[in-house]
Order: sequence, then C-alpha cells, then structure tokens
Amino acid sequence: MKPVVITLRGLLVAAGVSLLAAGPGQSAEFERNIMTGGPTGTYIRIGQDMAALGAECGLTLNVVESAGSLENFVGVRKRRNTQFGIVQSDVLEYLKTFEANDAEIQDAVRGVRIMFPLYNEEVHVLARAGVEGIKDLEGKKVAVGVKDSGTFLTASLILDILQVKGAERLPLNPDEALPKLQAGEIDAFFYVAGAPASLFAKADIDPEKFHLLPITEAPLLATYTKTSIPAGTYGFQSDPVDLVAVKAVLMTYDYDPKKNAYHRESCTAVSDFSSLVLNGMDELRETGHPKWKSVDLAAVPPGWQVGSCVKAGMALDYAPTCTKAADVAPADSNEEYLNLLKQRLKN
Repeated sequence: MKPVVITLRGLLVAAGVSLLAAGPGQSAEFERNIMTGGPTGTYIRIGQDMAALGAECGLTLNVVESAGSLENFVGVRKRRNTQFGIVQSDVLEYLKTFEANDAEIQDAVRGVRIMFPLYNEEVHVLARAGVEGIKDLEGKKVAVGVKDSGTFLTASLILDILQVKGAERLPLNPDEALPKLQAGEIDAFFYVAGAPASLFAKADIDPEKFHLLPITEAPLLATYTKTSIPAGTYGFQSDPVDLVAVKAVLMTYDYDPKKNAYHRESCTAVSDFSSLVLNGMDELRETGHPKWKSVDLAAVPPGWQVGSCVKAGMALDYAPTCTKAADVAPADSNEEYLNLLKQRLKN
C-alpha cells in the first residue's frame, strides 16, 4: 500500500497549492460553489440538481467542473467561496487511516466535515475483448484517471491490493480514454461513476469488441461494497455485471459564524442547502439524476463528523434565506384593472 500513500500525500500538497493560488477573492455578491467532476460524470449532474433547488428560492450555486474527488476535498478545505465538494468514501477512508502519522494529511483534513452521504458509485472498467478480469491487466496499458481524481485513487488502490504488476498506468480521464481504447491504443480504463454514467450511455460502443470487467475479488471487500450493474444499463451490455462500488459523499467545511463575515455567510449557505436538500428530496428523486433514488442519508462514513452548520440547517424550524420574490404581474398588466372591474359590475 505504500505507493498509494506517497501518491496521496503528493496530490494533497500539490492540489492545495494550486487551489490556494486559483481561489477567487471575495466579491460584493457572496459566492457559493460546489466542486463536482468532469462534464459527462454523475457528480456534475448532482451539483446541477442542487443548484436547481437553490434557484427556486433565489440562491445561486455555481457548479464547478474539476478533476474529481481529491481536488474537491482540498477545494472544500482551501479554495475560497467553495462550500461544497463531492468526494469518494475510499478517499476519506485512506485520509483517515494515515492522518495520525502524517502532518500534511492532518492539515488537509482539518475542518473538513460531512454534509450528507449520497449514493454508491460503481467502479467501471471497460476493456477490449480478450481481457477477462482485473488480473489480466498485468502488462497492459490501462488508463487510471487524472491525478487529482477519485478514479485515479480507486484504480491505484485496486491494482495495488490485487498486486497487478507491470500494468502501464496512464493518467487519462475517461473522456480521453474511451476513444483511445476504441482506437486500440490502450487495453482498458477505469471510471468511477454512478450508473448509468452518461459517458457510456451516450457513446457508440461495440459489444463485440468491448465489455465491462467483473470485479469480485475478495481482498477488495474490506474497502468496497459488492454491487451489480443490471443487464441493459448500457447499450453494449446485455448481461448483468458483478463489481464493486464506493460511496459518494457531499463534503463541506466547519465554518465558525462568530469568526468573521465570510465564515458567517458560508455557514448560512451550508445551512440553507442542507435544508433545501432535505426538504427537496422527493423532488430530487423525481426529477434529478436517478442516483438520488438510492441516497442513504444515514450511511455516514466512520471516523468523520457532520458539520455544525449542516445540523443547524436540519432543524425543523430552520428557514432558508431565500431571496426570490413571489411572481407579480408586470407593471403594465391590466389584470388588476379587470379584477376590479368584475367586482364593481357585481354590485
């Protein structure tokens, strides 16, 4: 496991530096941001669904594309005006595992809190025909995701846990990896995303040439959950596929409203969206991404605390600070005149 720990430390430090440099300054209009993932992933749809809830009451939530879980985790910790980020639970587990003996990881996790546990994300490995399982990736060219992504960490962990040796691990995101696989330039690629992942749902993938690998090895079950992708989830997949999943978790920061105006407004933003998500869960399940239907709000990852601003927004009497005014008739409308006229004619 040592290579994964070293990689994780380096990524946290590098991501922290870049995010601090890139963080926006405080503007006149208070900014709320959620860090998600790539344009074809599930995270960005979840962020867009949350933003739609906010828009209904006049609260703007900017949905920010990112490399994925590692960048999102550090973003919540260090990127200004970034109150929310979606992170994989195996990232959280390994951060917590190595936190006690590593000062840099201690700094990275300080103040980061759970907002809500979400849904399970399936570990997709799309491979060419002839590659039948993860162990067959030995000596092959495998895209494992870009280095700030949760896919990168999950792929690295799985390959290390199963001691898959000699695989050439290429830092390509899934959008780049799919055409390279189809062109014969690589043998397989990892993609951690909630099924149905739009990348696979929308792509023209030849079922005679490519398939999802089963992932059923017992050593993985200490970290991941057994699951299955039903037959027909994707056009190229006629049979169910047994594999593993990791929990997606919505993260935030433990803002102190007594500290300064920025902390106070950020805490209010967290409380507002905690309330909006809880009260809007039926709407999210009906009109949002299908993964909202499987959200389990009780499945809090062990070793992590729920944020105090989250709990404030969960109170039964909490009222979000909505700014959207009730719909009114345009100033030149004759509706009021006609209503008054009807009343007068009745007399």
